[in-house]
Amino acid sequence: MLKEQLKNCKLQLLTSNQTLMKKITLLLFSLQFGYLAAQDKPSASSNDSTKVNQLQEIKIVGSRNSKRTVVNSAVPIDIIDVKSVTTQSGKLEINELLQYAAPSFNANKQSGSDGADHVDPATLRGMGPDQTLVLINGKRRHQSSLINLFGTRGRGNTGTDLNAIPASAIKRIEILRDGAAAQYGSDAIAGVINIVLNDNVDELTGTISYGAYSTKADGNFPAGTPNTGDNFLDTNADGNKLADGRSFDGNSIKVTTNYGTKIGDNGGFANFTAEYINKDKTLRPGFDFRRGFGEAAIEGFNFFVNAAIPVSDKAKFYAFGGRNFRNTDAYAFTRNNPSPRIVTDIYPNGFTPRITSLIVDNSISAGFRTKTAGGWNVDISNTFGKNSFHYFIKGTLNASLEEASPTEFDAGGHTLSQNTVNLDLSKNYDSILNGFNLAFGAEYRTEQFTIFAGEEGSYATYDVNGQPITDPLNQTIPTDPNTGDPRPGGSQGFPGYSPDNVVNRSRSNVSLYADGELDVSDNFMVSSALRFENYSDFGSTLNGKIAARLKTGGNVNFRGSISSGFRAPSLAQIYYNLRFTNFSSTGASEILLSPNNSPVTQAFGIGKLNEEKAINGSLGFTASYGDFTATIDGYMVNVKDRIVLTGYFDASALNIGVDQAQFFVNGVDTKTTGLDVVIAWKKKIGDNSFGATLVGNINNMKVDAVNNGTLDEQTFFGEREKAFLLASAPDNKFSLNLNYARKWFDAGLAFTRFSEVKLLDYQMYEDVADYGSFANQIKAATDTYGVKIVTDLTLGFNLSKNTKLIVGSNNLFNVYPDQQDDWVEAGGYWDAVQMGFGGAFYYARMNFRF
Repeated sequence: MLKEQLKNCKLQLLTSNQTLMKKITLLLFSLQFGYLAAQDKPSASSNDSTKVNQLQEIKIVGSRNSKRTVVNSAVPIDIIDVKSVTTQSGKLEINELLQYAAPSFNANKQSGSDGADHVDPATLRGMGPDQTLVLINGKRRHQSSLINLFGTRGRGNTGTDLNAIPASAIKRIEILRDGAAAQYGSDAIAGVINIVLNDNVDELTGTISYGAYSTKADGNFPAGTPNTGDNFLDTNADGNKLADGRSFDGNSIKVTTNYGTKIGDNGGFANFTAEYINKDKTLRPGFDFRRGFGEAAIEGFNFFVNAAIPVSDKAKFYAFGGRNFRNTDAYAFTRNNPSPRIVTDIYPNGFTPRITSLIVDNSISAGFRTKTAGGWNVDISNTFGKNSFHYFIKGTLNASLEEASPTEFDAGGHTLSQNTVNLDLSKNYDSILNGFNLAFGAEYRTEQFTIFAGEEGSYATYDVNGQPITDPLNQTIPTDPNTGDPRPGGSQGFPGYSPDNVVNRSRSNVSLYADGELDVSDNFMVSSALRFENYSDFGSTLNGKIAARLKTGGNVNFRGSISSGFRAPSLAQIYYNLRFTNFSSTGASEILLSPNNSPVTQAFGIGKLNEEKAINGSLGFTASYGDFTATIDGYMVNVKDRIVLTGYFDASALNIGVDQAQFFVNGVDTKTTGLDVVIAWKKKIGDNSFGATLVGNINNMKVDAVNNGTLDEQTFFGEREKAFLLASAPDNKFSLNLNYARKWFDAGLAFTRFSEVKLLDYQMYEDVADYGSFANQIKAATDTYGVKIVTDLTLGFNLSKNTKLIVGSNNLFNVYPDQQDDWVEAGGYWDAVQMGFGGAFYYARMNFRF
């Protein structure tokens, strides 16, 4: 039904213009999570009216019309007041904030997934992490150089690291929940997240917060289970040493400050943000082969600047950017005796390697905006960003060096840089019907992806004389005296990048776009967009979009859109390569992740990567009755040739020193339909303010086709890989937020319901004959995570005009996912599902403002 509605929407989807909309209002809510969205009737309170007026003046993502606001947009846009979010919840990072504030946003903390333990994969409307475009102040943000592998959601995808942006630097976040590749280019299949930086002046604000997680995991764990009782791994020592039991871990300290100052007397400003975070590891019940199951430790520092300087009455220079530095530390899988991977003279009791990383993000954007005598708004800018991801493996060894092995290695890493030049022009014609806005522009973007090698000991295998093996027929590999097996080379936990892995690749693309918005009457607006892009490595695309809004009465508006879109394959997906050890419950195997341009890839019949192609449609309405407001938007996203990571193909016959190989491919076509719902009530009675908001998303993704050609489908992209893909698009998520405030006190209570998720575990790699049939094997391998409801509570106390104390808990009742067995991906008792596996988090925060 939804699909048919979306097919038939086209130009019949209409909208009202801004003249009438100024007489009505929008105020959904500013509740516990500070979530604001567009509606139609103002509240009676003066404070609420002020917020409404501010929203009505916002130039929003999804439109290049300077007069377009959230109120009269033809597509669904969420406006999240980050100041309210960060002062009224215990969430430490942007992904955590959006997970509970935006209907269809999902992010997962990972464990045992190498680099993904340090950068959380995040998705919108169940699409991949790289199918949502991120902007800062309307300018394209660079992506992370990390590509998600192993047991992560969004495996095979890159994405933008939202946690590299300090929450205290953000004024608001605009989430366009609609395909927008025809407006903004590659990656905007699921939508666009625009982060608007602070511009306040003459005000010093900041926070000091502290929190910790309860270690009392909910489950039935056998005696001696790692990270229960007095069997916790010692996080201050290596070699599987144990520490005393503990009641809390993941201790987190966060200190932020923000200050703005005026520049001149004509609206110039400079706003500065500094942020420090220090979060210890968490450890949760796992199995002997995964003693370090839990979340990574993070120590980070952020500095951001946002500035604008008028150079004339109609022109200004602007610049913004910052630097994010993070030192992260996560455990890999445990090495237990007896094993050729262990040198007992170094680690008598085995060891659990630590994958640490130095992650640096630098960005700077600068430009000029002006208005010509002819009424044209002109914006010329250049934006540069770079991500560097450098691995250092600690508490490890190179077993082939035996007793001479170091215990720390520089394993190399990868970088991604992006430079974007933009020219944007727009003009509003008031004389054409009720107003017509024309915009067009051009973009030139270059990207560079590199992999740099680590030190020799991180990747090499040595012979009995301590020399790197270059002639396997005439050199002897050391053997383990306990097992008699040859000792493997490279740093255990994460093998370093070798000179053979080194990559330095770049590309460029040129874009031209045009879009227009026409207010046909007071009740009807229609817009369209067209964008051409040419990439130096795969060719050209042309995409279009049409959207409309219709006002049918005083309280109801209908809106809709239909568009085509695309996402270019990332340089990492084309050129990333690595040789690694894959651990499962059945043992370890050597894997080659082969780049797309490799002869090995071609030998398996894998073709050249091409762009993903999408068709988007949406249809929705907004309504307002008294103190109640509501928005309901249905959507459809069909993606053809989605880029995914295959399963493991037998590569032993190639004699390249590995057991298996896997590849990036245009592997599947998917169809996604869904519904976003926001219903809010807000009331002020005397000095008492009440609020209630229901935010929800219903999502249904199906794998429509697997493009395996002549290759075995179950190996190419089998049931297990499909389950990982679908887990990125949970069936539904609903949050009920209740809010109360009176004078110096406020309180928030939130209930978030996470839907059932099903994953297939490592039993899918077993012999099907052991289960009697393939259907029985799938049944045995299915790990079902049932519906769970997580409760958050926050209490705020205004101690003075300048200070406020906040205490609260995320996951107040310490709810965990359903317990599983030892076949799971990450080696703990749970996978990385949407609700997380950290348990209850308790916190206190002091806010100050001067």
